Amino acid sequence: MRPDLSHTQKPMTGPVWIIMPAYNAEDTIEGVFARIPKDVRARVSRYVVVDDGSTDGTRRVLAGLEKRLDTLTILAHEKNRGYGAAEKTLLTYALDHGCEVAVLLHADGQYSPEKIPELLGPLERGEADLVQGSRMAGGGALRGGMPLYKFIGNKTLSRIESAVFGMGLSEYHSGYLLYSRRLLERIPFKRLSDDFHFDLEMMVAAHIAGFRITQVAIPTIYADEVSHLNPVKYGFQVLWVVMRYIRGYYHRILEVKGNDIA
Repeated sequence: MRPDLSHTQKPMTGPVWIIMPAYNAEDTIEGVFARIPKDVRARVSRYVVVDDGSTDGTRRVLAGLEKRLDTLTILAHEKNRGYGAAEKTLLTYALDHGCEVAVLLHADGQYSPEKIPELLGPLERGEADLVQGSRMAGGGALRGGMPLYKFIGNKTLSRIESAVFGMGLSEYHSGYLLYSRRLLERIPFKRLSDDFHFDLEMMVAAHIAGFRITQVAIPTIYADEVSHLNPVKYGFQVLWVVMRYIRGYYHRILEVKGNDIA
């Protein structure tokens, strides 16, 4: 059965957290924190970073941030376990410690912290339970420096995904995501991937479970950051998620029948 989400009309007023997976981010993570707007800092009750087995100076930089920011919690994986595994650690900690809205902000600087107030809006107004910052929605992905091959790949995969999932989103591959607590309590995210396609699986599961997903346009930023995502491998992982959806895997773990989907 689909859940009764009529209560999502109510504004969300509980604790807002910023959660951040970090892997070899010593050159960028301090700058990401510095770019968080002052009005956002006043609304955020906790920051949580998981160092996913970094081999550079990420832990040293985090230790310095921890001394200056008493609301920062640092978690660590002794070995690199993957992006999805890092996010599972963050989401589990957030749920266990009273988070109401989780803002997933990356440590590499490719997602603009300045957009957090706009991204929070649909959640705080009770209009959505998942908000994605979309680089494709604003039409400026190429102007922002997205390589042409990534732009074409994103567009191609998104068309396939829209046709299969029936979600009609401008893209499915931005990792700038905000989650409500009730969504996280409903989705068995520990059964999802440990790799980069974890975010896509979360969006698919949210759709199946009947939660509303909203996109907000964000700028595309490509500078000197090092990406740890292999685009070819990721493309095949996306197609694997599509096949799993067709075969009913996500419906089964959510205990939702295929014909219950709107």
